[in-house]
Amino acid sequence: MHETGGGGGTMSVDLNDYAIIKEGEAEILMRKNEVFYNPSQVDNRDMSIAVLRTFIYKRKQEQEAILLKRTKAAQKAPEKDTTEASGAAANNDVMNNEKPNGECEVPEDISQDEPCSVSKESAKIPEGKGHGEMKPPRVLEALAASGLRSLRYAREVEGIGQVVALDNDKVSVEACKRNIKFNGSVACSKVEAHLTDARVFMLTHPKEFDVVDLDPYGAPSMFLDSAVQSVVDGGMLMCTATDMAVLCGSSGEVCYSKYGSYPLRGKYCHEMALRILLACIESHANRYKRYIVPVLSVKMNFYVRVFVRIYTSASAMKNTPLKLSYVYQCTGCDSFHLQPIGRTVSKNNSVRHLPGFGPAAPQECSDCGKKFNMGGPIWSAPIHDQEWVASILADVKSMKDRYPAYDRISAVLTTISEELPDVPLFLSLHNLCATLKCTSPSAVIFRSAVINAGYRISGTHVNPLGLKSDAPMDVIWDIMRCWVKNHPVKVQPPDLPGSVILAKEPVLQANFARAVASLSKAQAKKVTRFLPNPERHWGPKLRAGRQITSKHVSLLGPQALNVAINHEEGEERGAKRQKTEEPNFLGSIPTDQA
Repeated sequence: MHETGGGGGTMSVDLNDYAIIKEGEAEILMRKNEVFYNPSQVDNRDMSIAVLRTFIYKRKQEQEAILLKRTKAAQKAPEKDTTEASGAAANNDVMNNEKPNGECEVPEDISQDEPCSVSKESAKIPEGKGHGEMKPPRVLEALAASGLRSLRYAREVEGIGQVVALDNDKVSVEACKRNIKFNGSVACSKVEAHLTDARVFMLTHPKEFDVVDLDPYGAPSMFLDSAVQSVVDGGMLMCTATDMAVLCGSSGEVCYSKYGSYPLRGKYCHEMALRILLACIESHANRYKRYIVPVLSVKMNFYVRVFVRIYTSASAMKNTPLKLSYVYQCTGCDSFHLQPIGRTVSKNNSVRHLPGFGPAAPQECSDCGKKFNMGGPIWSAPIHDQEWVASILADVKSMKDRYPAYDRISAVLTTISEELPDVPLFLSLHNLCATLKCTSPSAVIFRSAVINAGYRISGTHVNPLGLKSDAPMDVIWDIMRCWVKNHPVKVQPPDLPGSVILAKEPVLQANFARAVASLSKAQAKKVTRFLPNPERHWGPKLRAGRQITSKHVSLLGPQALNVAINHEEGEERGAKRQKTEEPNFLGSIPTDQA
């Protein structure tokens, strides 16, 4: 037996019944599959802690800037009032307060004493509003399960306040409370668990939490409406979506019903999933005169996760159509075009919001002659704040020992820091070459040709082979035509998209000389940007409470599957043996008396 003490009293636990799992500075007790836990989500939790630390730091800076601005305004106001008051008093004295001997009374009391008293009172008002230390941020974890995330927030993030962990499953809440007590007094004083529906809780606590964390098993769409209302103005919403098959286009109609956007099955589908999720959150926020500002959006392992700040402003909300676009994807080649939903026209210091010009693409692709598929709307504005990314990366590097998944999250953040922030979606060099049936140039050669043509190009954290560029598609295909002239291909049927593209002469003569910026800083320093999975079957796990069967081998692996099945069979045999060994009281009584 093991006893743990804390704010909630003493608890006795038989540790033989549990496995102790340590992650960061938190420890949890786990038994079978009764509560959901996935070790691969350590990347998710580490990234969230890094963003939360930066959020607390930035929030403190913003608050100090506001207080400084108020103080300066308070100091200027008395000076203005003093000048006006002294001038008015002087005029009154000259006109109305003349003495019999013709001398004027000097208004010394007004010009010296009163301004001092006014200055003190005026200075106290703003200090009273924002006086003292800022309250520590309150965090809400809407779907807590074992409570590991909340415990890590409480124990590892300096300056954090109360952490509220919610779950609608009784077993999960019991496990969460058990883990809170198991982690000692710090956890007991900061973390509290509640058995409730997260949607109802968030709706009944509007604008109460500085940070709301949504990490559901599957789609977060049903929680978004209440989550955007529960965040304070300037607070942060952290949101995960694990239903990648839906978001990446395998069931477009399901994605539209959940997120309000239609996905496309291009190589950029994972980035499109990020942008669909952001557009969905913005849509929910707009209903309450709120809008989002993304600070970091990542695709990691088998899920996407976004970190957005939420603000309230009816006027700023009107800019939402400028941040959303439809996507036209050619069915024959890799060409795609974005159609913004809205635009603005400025005239005489006034701004008019109008529908976007269209169509952005003709009925048939100008490169290969095929039709377009249309998807969206997606978030086409930047999905990262590069200043935030730099701060988060610097914080992670300065505290590398405190992040169990340091290598993986630092690699992702490094790649994100080098992305072009204002270029939605990306191209795949291998796909371009597959369309033309040609050998592939190296990434350095292709990037050099784009740079030498006067355009920008970068990698993407979503796909090691992805390339973001602001070059239009006709320039991209001209570069590939020039490449094929130097590296001829076999003759293909004339109706194939690749043959149609190559039949046209290039307008741009590509220069494949190696450019200085053809390698990013990380690539030049040979910094690892894409790491392999640390172990096999590193991915989504079985939902808590489900019986493990042979069909789950792809999720768990054969070894873990056999251990789990044998453990369950052993428990069943033990239960049957215990039942047969129970004394049969009826057997000792004569039949006629029974």
